This record gives sequence, structure tokens and C-alpha cells, in this order.
Amino acid sequence: MKILIRNGRVVDPASGRDQAADVAIAAGRIVAIGSVPADFTPDRTIEADGCIVAPGLVDLAARLKEPGPGALESELAAAAAGGVTSLVCPPDMDPPLDEPGLVDMLKFRARKLSRCRLFPLGALTQGLQGAEITEMIDLTEAGCVGFSQAEAPMRDNLTLSRAMQYASTRGYSVWLRPQDSSLSGGVAASGAVATRLGLSGVPIASETIALHTVIELVRQSGARVHFCRLSSAAGVEIVRRAKAEGLPVTADVSINSLHLTDVDIGYFNADMRLTPPLRQGKDRDALRAGLADGTIDALVSDHTPIGHDDKMLPFGEAVPGATGLELLLSLALKWGSESKLTLAQSLARVTSDPVRVLGEALGSLGQSAGRLVEGGVADVCVFDPHAEWQVTPEALHSRGKHTPFDAASSGTRMPGRVRHTLVAGTLAYSAGAEANVA
Repeated sequence: MKILIRNGRVVDPASGRDQAADVAIAAGRIVAIGSVPADFTPDRTIEADGCIVAPGLVDLAARLKEPGPGALESELAAAAAGGVTSLVCPPDMDPPLDEPGLVDMLKFRARKLSRCRLFPLGALTQGLQGAEITEMIDLTEAGCVGFSQAEAPMRDNLTLSRAMQYASTRGYSVWLRPQDSSLSGGVAASGAVATRLGLSGVPIASETIALHTVIELVRQSGARVHFCRLSSAAGVEIVRRAKAEGLPVTADVSINSLHLTDVDIGYFNADMRLTPPLRQGKDRDALRAGLADGTIDALVSDHTPIGHDDKMLPFGEAVPGATGLELLLSLALKWGSESKLTLAQSLARVTSDPVRVLGEALGSLGQSAGRLVEGGVADVCVFDPHAEWQVTPEALHSRGKHTPFDAASSGTRMPGRVRHTLVAGTLAYSAGAEANVA
């Protein structure tokens, strides 16, 4: 199918392109940006007056494990509605992604839906527990782009060391959420708010001890490690020093930690029950600065769809997590505006920069993923930067309706609204179209 996106402002952070231009698409590829060939006859024209034409968003942390039939369909529909064309799925599904057959099945179902590119992470250990390392070669051949424990702790550092050494010999990346299991059993960040509310705390040391341990193992093994969802100022500084040393480490931060603090828990608002827990204002400010200066490589949704019954519990008993796929673009724009960054700088953290984290795992797609380039894959997000919207359950395609940014509790108006999302030149989402609802 041939598609012409007309009269939009094309912003491509990877190349620095920022200009009014038409974009012509055919056979899933971008055939022209700017001067459209005279013989190009589109089957469909998308009018993008007043809109930004950007690369499709790349989300490095989105869970798809909401129970019930149709779960994958609804979450990938949410991705498309949020302008996300590629997402990394952690291995903590049910069952966990520790066998090639499970990965094959997941990718097959995702391809049939044509909503979003899915890049699964394989489990580091069988069942995400114990000391038996998974068959990384087989999982990689099935399509895994790295290996992770998600939120499950490693049995011990010896197992982690062996896994990292093996991954290093094969050039695989290891994705770890830095947490010391003996210190991470609380439900809120240690501090005055947790003390006042009588909630068990998770100290910053839970993150920093794990970071120091893993970084020492990186020095020993040479493994590439991606630190998932940093939450503290001290953690940002440790990663900054590791990068200055030249160690092969990268990091991301969630939209929740970037915009919220423990004060937002308010009167035991279970929508603020998150992992990692929301920390103090100084931590949030350091995370925002670290994302701006490149210490933190990517902004992620940390999308975790939670059922209503699992959130309608006392704060300490509620299941942690929040929906986020449809909020990633808006909260990236909000952060960029508040940080006085250009639009291209804001978009880079959710497009081209996450692609660099994935690196060679993207295969042939890596040459054009996260960017708009002639001859490249046509993964495109068209959004209105001037439109504002409020987060309500009815506005979300995800089955997970719980988010800290719900208008009923936060009153927050979100900047930027996705109008169209294209995945390999196929229209995966168009605002207002009935077909968008899975």
C-alpha cells in the first residue's frame, strides 16, 4: 500500500532533520521525504497539518501479562494508540519466557496482529528462579534480544556471575533491575512519607548495593548490562561513573519515577504502588537531569496492566504497577518542555536512543529503527503537539486502567495526542477509527 503523509513537520532526532515535508511510503518503506516522485500515486493520504511526523516510539519496558483472553491484542492496541511501534517485553509472563517455543508463540501472535514490533527478553534462569541458566543460544535464535530476571531476584551472585560470563562470550546483553533482594521487601521508599504512613520501606541502598555488585561483575566478565528503571540520585551517579570508566552499561528510567515522588502517594493511593517505589524530590530531579545529559539512555513506560480487583486493596497489598504505553509520548514531551529541551531532544529518548541500547539485537531492522530515513522501514508516529487530553479509563485501550496520572486523582492534562501510527507502512492506529479497538 502506498501512503502519503502530507504537510507535516518531520522531526527525526537521529539525523537532526526538522522541517516541513511530505513523506511518501510504499511497500513498508519510506521512499521519499520532502520531494515526492512525480509518479507516486498514493492509495491513502494522511493530512498532517499542524502535526509532527516522527519515528515510531521504541519502549524498552512494557509487560503484556494481563490475564484473560485477548490480553495481547488489547496491549498491542494500546501501544499503537500511544505511537509505540517497537517494544521490549520482559520475560515475566505466565508462563515465563524461558523456552524457545514460548517465545516463538508470542512473536507469532504479535506478528498476526500487525500492531507493533515485539522484542522479547528471555529469562536468565529457568522459571525465573533457581540456579539453572536458560539455553541462551536457543532463546536468541527464537528472537530474544537479551536476558533478564524482570523483578525476580537471582538466587545468588555466583549464578549471576556465571550467567553474565556466558552472555559475554556470546555477545548477549543482560537486563537487570538493580535491587538487593534482602532490602527490597518494602512497599514504599524509605523516608519521612513511608514512616508517617506506617509503610514498610525500601532503602536507596537496595539499588546502590545491587549496582555496585553488578558493575564489579561487568568488570570481571565484560558483559553488556542494561540497568532497568533507576530510581535514585545515588544510582544515577553510580551509572555516570561506570560510563566514564568506559564500562558497557546503559540505563533507563520509568515515566513514573521521572514525574512523581513519594509525596504523591497521598492518602494511600494504590495507583502509586509501583516498583521501583517513588522516591524523594531530589531523586526525581537527579533522574530528570540524568536523562537530559545522557547518563540515562532511555525513557520507558514500564507498562504493567493491573486488574481492577488487584488495585482495589490496601496500599501494601495492592499489586504494584501501572499502565503506561499510551502515556509515554505525552510524558516525554512534558519532561522535555519542563527541562527546556528541544522537541528533537525529547523525542530522542523514546526513539533513536533506545535503539542504540538494543544495538545488534535488532538485526537488519537496526539500520533504520527509531528514525525516519529514505529507504528505511516506515515505522511512523504522527501526533498533534498542541492537543491536550486527560487520562480516563475510557480513553485507554489497555485493559489496565490504573495509572498515577488518572485525571480523577491527578488532574493532569497530557500534552500531545497521537493521530496516526504506522508499522512497516501499515496503519496500525488512526484516531477515531473503530478498528483501533481490539
